[in-house]
Amino acid sequence: MELESTMQGKDSLPSPALCRSIFSQIEEIGWEHLIKATEDLSSLTFRILDEKGKCHVAEIILSHNYPHAPPSINADLPSIPKLKWSNTSRLIDVINQLCEHLKKLQEVWSTLECIDNNLSVIGRKEQGFATTHRHISLCEDCSILLHINPCRPNFLPECRFFGSDEKVDQLLKNWKKNSRNWKSDKAFHENLATILETELPKPPISATTATENRDEAIDCGICYVTYLPIDEELGSDSGCAPDYKCENTSCMRAFHAVCLRDWLRTITTTRQSFDVLFGNCPYCSEPVAVKICD
Repeated sequence: MELESTMQGKDSLPSPALCRSIFSQIEEIGWEHLIKATEDLSSLTFRILDEKGKCHVAEIILSHNYPHAPPSINADLPSIPKLKWSNTSRLIDVINQLCEHLKKLQEVWSTLECIDNNLSVIGRKEQGFATTHRHISLCEDCSILLHINPCRPNFLPECRFFGSDEKVDQLLKNWKKNSRNWKSDKAFHENLATILETELPKPPISATTATENRDEAIDCGICYVTYLPIDEELGSDSGCAPDYKCENTSCMRAFHAVCLRDWLRTITTTRQSFDVLFGNCPYCSEPVAVKICD
């Protein structure tokens, strides 16, 4: 967990009673899910796993009137849920509402994944969880920009064509003529091919491979960087890439052994036997073990 200094005076710090309350609420969520916090506890950033095992980072911002006023949320999502808040609400209620919201977003992410796996998407690397549009190549000099409705991802999307006037005119005619044939229970890429009356290009092999492997994290799941800094204090770990991977096939998160070791040492349930620490993966909770350096 990272502590960020807010560079504010003592007057801006919460009261001891409020600090104790916030610490207690973090305990309910689990300290292992807290990534960072500001010194005045006005901003708390948590790691949340959705039902597909994908990791989301959510910042919960506490107002000066907290807990009398609800916190706000920053997250890389297509939409942010409107919090239900009362005088008895706690931070874990915010996390639970976020988890429910993530369940509702699974359908739009499944639709976008279908597009990525079956069509030639332009600018694939720039997409995050909040992105609900896709720019798709149709031929050498023609493309379509699709805006997927997060609330109705399997319905006919909004679109805009790019290319020569002749090709765009024909595609627009086909779109208008065949729009009524869009079927919400049919695969998105099949619907699109039917509407446009054309065979759609497949994704490049390298892009398909990257999509299939996108859950195999390159960055460390704890420090969120690929390479550790060059630092004599890190010894043989200086500048190294993630060198430990969770063995759970539905997780497969990668970590720097030194990061995982330091994280396990902060968890009260971690066990040590000789020179090995035994604990649970911070993402899937499956058993992990890492050797202690001399």
